[in-house]
Amino acid sequence: MSDPLVLHTLRCMGFTDLERVAEAGGWSPEETESRLIDLAVQGLVTRTPGAFGGWGLTEAGKVADARLVAEEVVAAGARDAVTSAYQDFMVLNPELLDLSTAWHMRTVDGVATVNDHTDPAYDARVLARFTDLDRRATPVCAALASALPRFAAYRRRLGAALARGDLTETTSSYHSVWFQLHEDLLVTLGIPR
Repeated sequence: MSDPLVLHTLRCMGFTDLERVAEAGGWSPEETESRLIDLAVQGLVTRTPGAFGGWGLTEAGKVADARLVAEEVVAAGARDAVTSAYQDFMVLNPELLDLSTAWHMRTVDGVATVNDHTDPAYDARVLARFTDLDRRATPVCAALASALPRFAAYRRRLGAALARGDLTETTSSYHSVWFQLHEDLLVTLGIPR
């Protein structure tokens, strides 16, 4: 296996484009493409061309990733630390889901409506709650990075999304990165979704 980190990044993101994989891993698009092509030659990833195309894992890629992650956890003696961090993450997860809904919807005159972001006071309150959640997520991310260094990228990515005010709208939003972290925790601990 030439590139377990790229394989695992793609596993946690699902079917996606080259730029998202590169951004998530902090690699250049050219380096990422080269690494993905190497994995494709090994039969672990596949690329679908076209406007709605992208990269995804093959079944062999999913099996290889699960094996490599399980070996990584055992070699690092990290199961207990990751399990504890996962439990702390799950305490925060419902709040993140509620905040994401609050960013998309708000109540006007007793009626739920799409948040058109024309009420700066409302948006500021939701953003403040995201900031507080992020503060409480920081020790969870630190514990994960201490147990398995590959988790460190999530702290960087969550912080960058919050700094941009990109909470839910894009594929690199706070919510999207949080979802990938959740997926990574499930994969790392061998918990089915």
